[in-house]
Amino acid sequence: MSGSTRRVELTLGYLLHHRPWRDTSRILEVLTREHGRLTLFARGVRGPTAKLASALQPFQPLLFSWAGRGEAPALTGAERAEPAATALPPPCLLPAFYLNELLLKLTTRHDPHPQLFDHYHAALGGLRAAGGLEPSLRLFEKRLLESLGYGLELTTQAHSGEPLDRAGFYIFRVSQGLVPAAPGDAGALAGSSLIDLEAECLTDARTLEDARHLLKAAIAACLEGRPLATRDVARSMARRAAS
Repeated sequence: MSGSTRRVELTLGYLLHHRPWRDTSRILEVLTREHGRLTLFARGVRGPTAKLASALQPFQPLLFSWAGRGEAPALTGAERAEPAATALPPPCLLPAFYLNELLLKLTTRHDPHPQLFDHYHAALGGLRAAGGLEPSLRLFEKRLLESLGYGLELTTQAHSGEPLDRAGFYIFRVSQGLVPAAPGDAGALAGSSLIDLEAECLTDARTLEDARHLLKAAIAACLEGRPLATRDVARSMARRAAS
């Protein structure tokens, strides 16, 4: 990047994560539609008199402005892009942070993916809708993999290239793809589930469950052993609820 100061005004984005920096400032990780994911230094945004504190909220579309040299410029402004969106239902907050964590760990800074941004925006809308949690998560996971070049082949068998059979069963192998299986095999996925996932028709309970297992395995391969904090929190919450 050149040594000249770069200025960007009012670009659409979302706040993915923030952490304290010095006494009154924060380091922001944001996802923007036109500039991809980037780090911004936000000075003076902590404390009761901070003007931007109320605007810098997750899961709300924002207009960011920044200026500076190098890889992490300084935030110069932030405002809501539209009237405040409906708050996420409490059960959807952790899933929404899960989406943010996937973006933080699987995207590269300064690599724009406008369509992925739109998918994230749509996923948040789905989480706000009644009954939209599981379908919204699975669709976002599928579309995220596709946007990053790791899309799943959900219409043909590995090796033979023959079309999947709706009545058949398959096992997903990361290094190969989908291979035929017997209905009782561990990890067997229904052909109908895979075909429906490809068509993004997630209305059946079996389809959603198979999609969850498949996409979890595919995402784990992309993470290359890196853990997801939101999954650890979800497991801890489930254990406490069961005790």
